[in-house]
Amino acid sequence: MEESRFLTGQILLALPGIGDPRFERAVIAICAHDDQGALGVGIGQELEALSLHDLLRQFEIDPGVAPDAPVHYGGPVEPRRGFVVHSTDWGGQDTIDVAGRWALSGTIDVLRAIADGTGPSRWIVALGYAGWSEGQLDAEMTRHGWFNVPGDAALLYDGNAERRWERCFARAGIDPRLLIPGAGTA
Repeated sequence: MEESRFLTGQILLALPGIGDPRFERAVIAICAHDDQGALGVGIGQELEALSLHDLLRQFEIDPGVAPDAPVHYGGPVEPRRGFVVHSTDWGGQDTIDVAGRWALSGTIDVLRAIADGTGPSRWIVALGYAGWSEGQLDAEMTRHGWFNVPGDAALLYDGNAERRWERCFARAGIDPRLLIPGAGTA
């Protein structure tokens, strides 16, 4: 179903009252969406107890030139598995292109490249991911819960992660303070 692929390369925003506290104010970079399901990486919430340097040291990688950037909460699925959402100017053994807008890597080679200064020019490191089974996200998009915006570099990489949710809505011309956590009846 070609129509379901439209979310790949988009940023998905949880609407108020989504009903799942794990996704409250979630900002998810959708990396794959097809007939088999969908996969996205959360980019709107930083993990307080873990930085990039901490993560690199756990893998016995010298932080080198890498800034001590935050690590993001990628989602509730496999929270110990790491992903890097990054610019398309670098590619490794498992890197996938995401609709020509960004790339996704999930192996240690991207961390080594970031540490030694040969990696992507822009990146976000996250633990875990958000996943949907066949047709699940399509169904959720027809109900109150999610809103999507085009995934551009400024929304992905610029500014504070905690403000990304508001910035994405603002880019769409929506003041999120005016959103209500439910719908009325006629």
